[in-house]
Amino acid sequence: MVREKIRVSTRTLRWKCVESRTDSKCLYYGRFILSPLMKGQADTIGIAMRRALLGEIEGTCITRAKSEKIPHEYSTIVGIQESIHEILMNLKEIVLRSNLYGTCEAFICVRGPKYVTAQDIILPPYVEIIDNTQHIASLTEPIDLCIGLQLERNRGYRIKVPNNFQDGSYPIDAIFMPVRNVNHSIHSYGNGNETQEILFLEIWTNGSLTPKEALYEASRNLIDLFIPFLHAEEENIHLEDNQDKVSLSFFTFHKKLTERKKNKKTTVLKYVFIDQLEFPPRIYNCLKKSNIHTLFDLLNNSQEDLQKIEYFRTEDVKQILNILAKHFTAIDLQIN
Repeated sequence: MVREKIRVSTRTLRWKCVESRTDSKCLYYGRFILSPLMKGQADTIGIAMRRALLGEIEGTCITRAKSEKIPHEYSTIVGIQESIHEILMNLKEIVLRSNLYGTCEAFICVRGPKYVTAQDIILPPYVEIIDNTQHIASLTEPIDLCIGLQLERNRGYRIKVPNNFQDGSYPIDAIFMPVRNVNHSIHSYGNGNETQEILFLEIWTNGSLTPKEALYEASRNLIDLFIPFLHAEEENIHLEDNQDKVSLSFFTFHKKLTERKKNKKTTVLKYVFIDQLEFPPRIYNCLKKSNIHTLFDLLNNSQEDLQKIEYFRTEDVKQILNILAKHFTAIDLQIN
């Protein structure tokens, strides 16, 4: 446990971690302060941060299990102590950390007698189990247990749809939120004729993120959400011109792509990954989730296609165009 004395500065706004501890592998705690704030500001920030911490941070979960030998979710199998429903509930509790975009596959394949834990899950290299000791099932006889798993990275939570079982595939309720709970409280104090406030934030996470990492991620997501308002006046004045420029630029890029397809010169584009284009993290994540991995994939999407991507903005399309314009010269040199 780490504790520090609280010292309030009346000159500059600052934040500090005043307490942090690890209660278990799947429960981290952190307490933070932000001060000095004017009257009313602490509540504004506290409410926004609580919503961002609980709803805007992504996490990874097991969302589906599949086994052809399982006839029904509530069935039992000789040699397995738990029912299938209990095994699914145990899989739901497993905490994962990953850089996954979209979904991927994992599986369990063991032979009893055996005490099956999270350690027996065979995962892709970019996925990590936080607590390998988490219980899944107890095999009491020499039988095989093989289960295919679907992993997904998302935000919020998802309740499984009833009767959505096909070919021995069973959906699992998913709680993607790495932040388990958030409290905020306010301490007011007098500073001459002015009343100032200190905001206290308490954060509990599931171990896939530390409270400090969660605070950073939530803050960054909030900033991304408010950035469009900083350019609202400029966008209203130049909206028509900007839209024409965006469409024209994409028309130019699509024309180049069409010419290269005719000349069979698209190979280079297929090996330019969007990781190399220096996109901001939010744009990069949105593209990855839409299965856009290379420059070739990106240019196969129109402006309208990109604007249909969840959380994508017109400002993002313009930023992509600026980056494409910079990189196309180098690519042209390689092709020609």
